[in-house]
Amino acid sequence: MTDRKILSDAFVAGAGWADAQRRFLAGDASARSYDRLVRGAETAVLMDAPPDRGEDVRPFVTMANHLRGLGLSAPAILAQDAANGFLLIEDLGDTLYARLLKGDPGPETAIYTAAVEVLAHLQAAPAPPGLPDHSRGFMANAAGLSQIWYARAITGQPQDATALIAAMDRAMAAHCTARPVLVLRDYHAENLLWLPGRSGLARVGLLDFQMGSMGQPEYDLISLLQDARRDVPRDLANRMIRHFAATTGADPDPTATACAVLGAQRALRILGGFTRLSLHFGKPGYVRLIPRVWAHLQHDLAHPALAEVRAAARLPDPTPGALQRITDLCGTVPTL
Repeated sequence: MTDRKILSDAFVAGAGWADAQRRFLAGDASARSYDRLVRGAETAVLMDAPPDRGEDVRPFVTMANHLRGLGLSAPAILAQDAANGFLLIEDLGDTLYARLLKGDPGPETAIYTAAVEVLAHLQAAPAPPGLPDHSRGFMANAAGLSQIWYARAITGQPQDATALIAAMDRAMAAHCTARPVLVLRDYHAENLLWLPGRSGLARVGLLDFQMGSMGQPEYDLISLLQDARRDVPRDLANRMIRHFAATTGADPDPTATACAVLGAQRALRILGGFTRLSLHFGKPGYVRLIPRVWAHLQHDLAHPALAEVRAAARLPDPTPGALQRITDLCGTVPTL
């Protein structure tokens, strides 16, 4: 038995769940993992976030309490051990948007409308103090990951991201100028649950928000509508952008332009991030998502506001051969 298992067993016992059955629930791109605890008709979720691997449960607790204070459905914190990186949280179930819509696309408009309205409600409230700044410079540099990891992996040659970073910085300076609001950063169909037994905005269950920071209002919106893991119909995405603008009182045309700019930034970052997850962290499953992200990027780069970014990107297409190269390099790059 590992030291980590001994610690988690002690935490679970101390929380009063020693007699529960324990079933693996999920892992993600980070070092965190989740188990479901089952005790008769009761369930809870154990989050294991190892501090020695850079994880910290305290931001999750802060954000969960903030969201719940706004009447939103983040999991309740049932027990915590921040020093050792364990949380016991409310189990919101399995009806993820992605899972629900895979079986029946009929509710798509209704549940995406609710998710957009959650964002409007969230952004209208003051954010918790002391959050990191998802600043323009931070985001521009993150877009450069597409050159540093994705393009380099495919070409086999080091890439200079300077021009791309500068072009992205200028595009955001021109078109992403709203007052910063709380952004959850991973707001998409595999982190949202549909809870029809609740009412109003509480029907949208929220997961994976511990990286909340201050950023542009359209960032979480475009995360929802340009999902790396499922196709969102273009007409639905356009309607949701208009609905977000109407709900927040924003001008729809600048909102749509900001969505294109932030969508391009996000796609560029994800291309680099997914490649890094394969090459550096040995997680090749993310490679299969790259073509969808690429399609989002091409759509966004066609916007006139992104002409300079489009010229600076110079990225190779994710052909089957290119994707195979990224997969073949899985786990072989300790650092750049």
